Amino acid sequence: MKQIYDTIVIGTGIAGLTAAIHLKEAGQNVIVLTKNDKVSECNTNYAQGGIIAYRPDDSAEALEKDILYAGCYYNNKQAVATLANEGPKLVFDFLINKIGIQFSTNDAGQLDYTEEAAHSQRRILHYQDHTGDKIESSLIAYAQKIGITILPGHTAIDLITNNHHSTDNQELYKPREVMGVYALNNATGEVVTFFASNVILATGGVGNLFQYTTNPASATGDGISMAYRAGADIINAEFVQFHPTALFHKDLKRFLISESLRGEGAKLLNHNGEQFMSKYSPLKELAPRDVVARAIYEEINTTGKEYVLLDLAHYYTGTKPIEERFYKIYHTCKEVGLDITKDPIPVVPAAHFFCGGIKVDNNGRASVRNLYAVGEVSCTGLHGANRLASDSLLEGMLWGKRAADDIIANGNHITGKRFDCIPDWRQPADSIEFDKLLIYQDWNAIKLTMWNYTGIVRTRTGLARASADLNYYYHRIIKFYKEAKLNRDIIELRNGIVTAQLIVSAAIHNDKSLGCHFIKD
Repeated sequence: MKQIYDTIVIGTGIAGLTAAIHLKEAGQNVIVLTKNDKVSECNTNYAQGGIIAYRPDDSAEALEKDILYAGCYYNNKQAVATLANEGPKLVFDFLINKIGIQFSTNDAGQLDYTEEAAHSQRRILHYQDHTGDKIESSLIAYAQKIGITILPGHTAIDLITNNHHSTDNQELYKPREVMGVYALNNATGEVVTFFASNVILATGGVGNLFQYTTNPASATGDGISMAYRAGADIINAEFVQFHPTALFHKDLKRFLISESLRGEGAKLLNHNGEQFMSKYSPLKELAPRDVVARAIYEEINTTGKEYVLLDLAHYYTGTKPIEERFYKIYHTCKEVGLDITKDPIPVVPAAHFFCGGIKVDNNGRASVRNLYAVGEVSCTGLHGANRLASDSLLEGMLWGKRAADDIIANGNHITGKRFDCIPDWRQPADSIEFDKLLIYQDWNAIKLTMWNYTGIVRTRTGLARASADLNYYYHRIIKFYKEAKLNRDIIELRNGIVTAQLIVSAAIHNDKSLGCHFIKD
């Protein structure tokens, strides 16, 4: 089955939907794919803190300074300047005025700007403490209103390229181009051939390559792996940011405790009730994320405890009641017996955000023709060695728009004759349906290897061990993939092992300890 579009967007977070909306309104025939059954299931949906936005008494120069400081000055200065100058106002132009999102207000009815770590001032708009799902649901509603086709339950397998897939041997001598994607219909097992003159990857991050993460289960490095196999450049893969504060609780996994709690006064305590962040940074709780994550890691290792405590109840500086300002966190914690208006919250660091990714230019163009990447899967260089809080939603929205604008102005058009030379996917007749336990076991091996050797604190010996172990897993998994009947699980596993190897290789080759790539020895 073959379908032809102007542009295919893979991913339904803020980056993918923003791009799709702009393309559709420019008259493009666009389709959006997601492997999840729920369109809203993506990293954007779980974002809590907020989004950097325009404020009259703020400046682009001040924001640039904060981004560069947090990123250890390893950032792409062009990307930083672009975001600082264009991004904050786009929140008003696009999210507020066009999409119609009403962010939280203070008692005077004015927009309520909050603060997070490494920001020099309060410039972050939020919707209580669940900004992401408000943005996500609003974008989905708008996309549906203007008639964008969104296909859930379709797992991208491989990008189609002219050099690799075409039956016309003359394509071998042309520059490599992306011409679409093969995608599995999860429900039927059919592989659909989606053709397009442009493909935008907006597939999110890599959190589930690690044992502990704040990301949803779908964050398995798919876009990184697909782009790499298609010949695109991957950069800064060593920089995996660990959020300092994920909830530590046996009955609730992957739940983030937003940095905005610390922005509203919360303090980190050890099990003796002592504040410890002053030992690690003069900025204390508002130090950059990499610093706070390592501080907690050291406290846990030193004390032999499994977690530290985040006390909001006794240090809250906000004006609204805690249960209103942090509605989602309050009610989620309450369900497992924690009252954050009275009790400190047990927290641990967890894999959170990928600062590296598919190398793109300032319009989201990858190094392979017709391929764009936006959001967390991309690397504009904005984040450098460590991401500044609350700029990820802004980055996704801004480069989603910039990629769409570039396609509208300069986009390629592939003729149908060239598409005719691309065959449908061929599944081996004797493929095997493997026990899910085998996939589960391989995932556990990858996650433990990445957490133990390529986590918050790394050593050269540990990275060498990770490389050797992952190489062994890779050969077994690829053999497994070639023999298996295609399903989402095996596709994700192949993507996961490829992306894990890219991260470890980058970490080994960068012997300078910087930002969230911290080498102890």
